[in-house]
Amino acid sequence: MSEPSWLRRWHERRWLWALLALSAALVIALGSLTPGDQMPSQLPWDKLNHFLGYAGLAGLLGLAGLRLGVAFLAAAAYGLGIEYLQLLVPGRSGGDGWDILANALGAFTGAGFVFLFRQFFLRQRSP
Repeated sequence: MSEPSWLRRWHERRWLWALLALSAALVIALGSLTPGDQMPSQLPWDKLNHFLGYAGLAGLLGLAGLRLGVAFLAAAAYGLGIEYLQLLVPGRSGGDGWDILANALGAFTGAGFVFLFRQFFLRQRSP
């Protein structure tokens, strides 16, 4: 039994996933590099936000055609860079090790989900 053809068609729209990955990277940068006095006073679930943002970014990069290891490394490196750019933003503290860890774990999980999706839903099955 093979996968539904609509699923493969959506998976193969690499241009769409690349556009969404770029959009996700821009949203992450905007949220991460906004000066502290323009941020809400309390954001709930800070580490979960980091985790989910970078999981989405790595997953989208993988769907866009990057090898999953490269997608993980690119998203994790982006997260590391953003954390240190925050040091230059007024009212923001950057370089937080827990944020960096949440970013990396999210990126690993996002790439892992794409791997599992491909294994279970897109693998060619023998008749």
